[in-house]
Amino acid sequence: MVDVSADQGPAARTGYRRSAGTPRGEARRRELLERVTEDLATNGLVDFSLRRAARAAGATHKVLLYHFDSADDLLLQAVLRLRDRRIDNAMIAASREPDSRTLASRVRSLWPVLTGEGSRTLDQAIGLAMYDPERYAELGRGASQQYLPSLLALCPEHWDGRRKLEVSEMILAVLRGFLVDHRTSGDTEGITAGFEALIRALEREEAAGP
Repeated sequence: MVDVSADQGPAARTGYRRSAGTPRGEARRRELLERVTEDLATNGLVDFSLRRAARAAGATHKVLLYHFDSADDLLLQAVLRLRDRRIDNAMIAASREPDSRTLASRVRSLWPVLTGEGSRTLDQAIGLAMYDPERYAELGRGASQQYLPSLLALCPEHWDGRRKLEVSEMILAVLRGFLVDHRTSGDTEGITAGFEALIRALEREEAAGP
């Protein structure tokens, strides 16, 4: 699925140093990452390699290994960048929801964003973490670490921390399941029914009071 194994050696053999620490180096690193991220958003993770990333970035693989630890590091950073974009767009959508006072309405507004730009790549990233957890576990762990703070922020302010965390974990797990189903089964009717059940569960949770 992702061919980066052949690209791991050069960094170790030649000792390319990272560019972190200088404004110019950081600016160049961000530029390269943005270009690779755009390629992933458009073309997904299938057949991703350092050479493909170099073509997308308009650079050589040696340049990329100067700015990133390895091909896996570049892949991880690009996936994190895509998730940041999706989270930003989701929070904007939640704030624009006409009835944004309730958690249920906020969560309802997330679905179009979760299945929008870059969703195929991010779903593939979770699949990669499941396929090869020893190598790509951070792709899965990173998802929870990135999404949970935003879900916690959507919960009612008067809830205590434990309740917010429990409900947020439930939302994350259920939506992740729906996204996998959306990508693999195409059962739109079943996903819609399940999503509406989630919304009703959140409405009951809020109605239960503090």
